Amino acid sequence: MTNLDALRKEFTGSFLGAPVFFRAPGRVNLIGEHTDYNAGYVLPAAIPFYTTVAAAARSDRQLRVRSTNYAETLTVALPPAGAAEVRRTEGTHWVDYTVGVATALLAHGVAVGGADLLIHGEVPLGAGLSSSASLEVAVALALSTLAGGPPLDKITLAKLCQRAENEYVGMRCGIMDQFASVFGREGHAVLLDCRSLEHRLVPLRAPGDRQKPGAQIVICNTMVRHHLAGGEYNRRREECELGVRALAQVEPEIETLRDVSKDALLRHETKLDPTIYRRCRHVITENQRVLAAAEALGAADLNRFGRLMSESHDSLRDDFAVSCDELDLMVRLGAGIDGVYGARMTGGGFGGCTVNLVRADAVSRFTSMIRERYFHATGHRPEIYVCEAAEGAAELGA
Repeated sequence: MTNLDALRKEFTGSFLGAPVFFRAPGRVNLIGEHTDYNAGYVLPAAIPFYTTVAAAARSDRQLRVRSTNYAETLTVALPPAGAAEVRRTEGTHWVDYTVGVATALLAHGVAVGGADLLIHGEVPLGAGLSSSASLEVAVALALSTLAGGPPLDKITLAKLCQRAENEYVGMRCGIMDQFASVFGREGHAVLLDCRSLEHRLVPLRAPGDRQKPGAQIVICNTMVRHHLAGGEYNRRREECELGVRALAQVEPEIETLRDVSKDALLRHETKLDPTIYRRCRHVITENQRVLAAAEALGAADLNRFGRLMSESHDSLRDDFAVSCDELDLMVRLGAGIDGVYGARMTGGGFGGCTVNLVRADAVSRFTSMIRERYFHATGHRPEIYVCEAAEGAAELGA
């Protein structure tokens, strides 16, 4: 948990004024990968790794942003009141997320003013656990609160943060990451329809016990991130769009892959490039798996849930081609340990983490065994995070 006293001390050493604190969590996706930008279903959970922002208003039109992770302070000029474009700071990267959020808020009509921001991130970077969404949501909550006026509703907050990442940062992500960061609830996963944004909480509990967790979420970081991740993510989205355009020529009512049944895909297989066909097949079958997984959790059928996780990974590896050797190895190692209900890659792919659902009394043995076996096979020392589903974004006060 972030030490607010330490952040307060660093803030007052760098800026004037007394800060107010805001935080937003990262997320792990239990099942439903690359379905969100196809208007499909996802089942993420917020995790107790947070980005915390200490914020205080300024009297001028400047954002002064300091990161504890990078130990540097950058200044960004806000446009005149009423304008909606923030000048991009040359030669920086981490601050783009903050600038993108400010731009999205201004375009929405939020009267963003000058502010001092101290940002402290706990979400592991490059692990596929949505450090960027965590940062965006915490900054958006801080800037919109300092601006005064009616508070943003949660769905609008998530949409604006997605817009910041899509239009300013250039990552064409769906809304899952930001939504999970905003709507996460302790002890629950969030079943989200990415088309309608209808959602419901699904409890993670033991069979026959509505209170006691039957399993814990164990995230295994492979400690590798292949350089092609960002470009290939956008390419997969383009491939899905190509599939939609081809299928819409024969069935005009199709707007996204959400509208395509498995039977329809089979009927029109010859109209699709083989690679595009496989991409579409992953998304269509993954949507079915998400709904079945939510049903399994509702019935506390963790064995069935685990089987669906395994099927999801196979599809991501074979049809969507976003896994890698290290992820496949970590999944095999995890699935071979007693007490594991299921294992799969999580996040965009090409490195990062696996998510494992592990029987509560087997967690200690699991973490020890998978750490040893993965290091022996690869020479990489994995980071292992044992989690329970956490609360979403919130203002923490002064």
